[in-house]
Amino acid sequence: MIRHIVFFTARDPKDLDRIREGLETLSQIPHSRHFEVGRNLHADRLTGAEVDYVVYAEFDTQADLDAYKAHPAYARGIELVKPLRDMRIAADIESA
Repeated sequence: MIRHIVFFTARDPKDLDRIREGLETLSQIPHSRHFEVGRNLHADRLTGAEVDYVVYAEFDTQADLDAYKAHPAYARGIELVKPLRDMRIAADIESA
C-alpha cells in the first residue's frame, strides 16, 4: 500500500475555504482506497511552522496512485489550489 500525504499553506488566510473546496474535488477520483482532507489543528511547537491543510490518501498500488494523478479531476484540483497556496510538500511512502 502507498500512503500519499500532502501539506499545504495558504498564501492568504482569506482563501482557506477556497483551498479546502479545491482539495476536496480530489475526492471524486476513484483510484484511492481512502481519501481525506483535514485542517491542521496546531502549529509545530518545535519549529513554529504552520500547515493549513493535509491531504491523506491510500492506494493499493503505484499504478493506482499514477492513475489518480492522471485523472482530469487532479488537474482541476491543481488549477483551483495552486494560485492560492504558498507551500506544498508531498510525500509518498510504502507501507505493509
